[in-house]
Amino acid sequence: MSQFTPQIRIPATYMRGGTSKGVFFRLQDLPEAARRPGPERDALLLRVIGSPDPYGKHTDGMGGATSSTSKAVILAQSSEPDHDVDYLFGQIAIDKPFVDWSGNCGNLTAAVGAFAINSGLVDAARIPQQGICSVRIWQANIGKSILAHVPISKGEVQESGDFELDGVTFPAAEVKIEFLRPADGSGGIFPTGNLVDELVVPGLGSLRATMISAGIPTIFINAADIGCDGTELQQDINGSKQMLAMFETIRAHGALRMGLIDSVEEAANRQHTPKVAFVAQPKTYVASSGKKVAAEDIDLLVRAMSMGKLHHAMMGTAAVAIGTAAAVPGTLVNLAAGGGELSSVRFGHPSGTLRVGAEAEEQGGRWTATKAVMSRSARVLMEGWVRVPEGSFS
Repeated sequence: MSQFTPQIRIPATYMRGGTSKGVFFRLQDLPEAARRPGPERDALLLRVIGSPDPYGKHTDGMGGATSSTSKAVILAQSSEPDHDVDYLFGQIAIDKPFVDWSGNCGNLTAAVGAFAINSGLVDAARIPQQGICSVRIWQANIGKSILAHVPISKGEVQESGDFELDGVTFPAAEVKIEFLRPADGSGGIFPTGNLVDELVVPGLGSLRATMISAGIPTIFINAADIGCDGTELQQDINGSKQMLAMFETIRAHGALRMGLIDSVEEAANRQHTPKVAFVAQPKTYVASSGKKVAAEDIDLLVRAMSMGKLHHAMMGTAAVAIGTAAAVPGTLVNLAAGGGELSSVRFGHPSGTLRVGAEAEEQGGRWTATKAVMSRSARVLMEGWVRVPEGSFS
């Protein structure tokens, strides 16, 4: 008879933010060994989510076996001046014992503000009885500031409302998100210095690509150049091993060109970033919900890959990259949207449409992003404790 191993309880909240959901923790509530970055923290989050799972189901964890639902968030009162909360995001691999800390989740950002308020991480004096509480978020993965404008009713977070977000079944209250200075580093938003590059990819030849670091590092290519038309849904891509392998090859070689890795082999250990997206001019199509998206109602089509699969809607950080690239005349995203000066675009994705606004400016021959804005919603799904076997992370 094997020795009985008890489970430990950790305070946690299960939340939806935008088209994603994840397990939220306060740093102070984590076991001592997991309050610091390292293998103990990673092992804990993997066990919470239920990874690695060779069955690809996450039956024995809180994950949902997709890139959108295999996520964890750790929040703490901010150590940065003029910020309320430090936000750390972990993207949990499904079939590997790996947590990727290299980027942000823009969708879950919508839930960060609400969780911070509900968890006492925002000064009560900053929370109105009625109106909007602007939560000042320090995104610790990438070192960026974000404002989440959270609706408040009777001194509490308002979650219900009539704001509809394609990719989310039910309406909720609108949460406006501002990504401030979303570009990486001080060298501009285009790591190669070019609006469009010729990216050499084995087996494909030379592809025109716009590679941008705003919101999240993203490689944009034209749909037609890879045999797509931009109206594809998940089953059109995710059911083809050949297509998935092609996108991973593009991602690896784009990451190398962007200076994110030193060899293409390193891409396997950096799954969350960069993203690969393909764009096309507007066409009418039927979204995964059965909703008709008319060509005249959108500015362009965008499909994006996340953790090796076509995303069911659009990642929030990738939407920042889309909006920023659209604001710069001459990028592939800008050209697909008709070209010229664009301060916002509405794009079609597999679940419907999304509008994102962005501001970009050229200084000394380098383009920088000043702000990107979009609307999301968030909701607490469950709160209490998550349980993991004692000793599973130490």
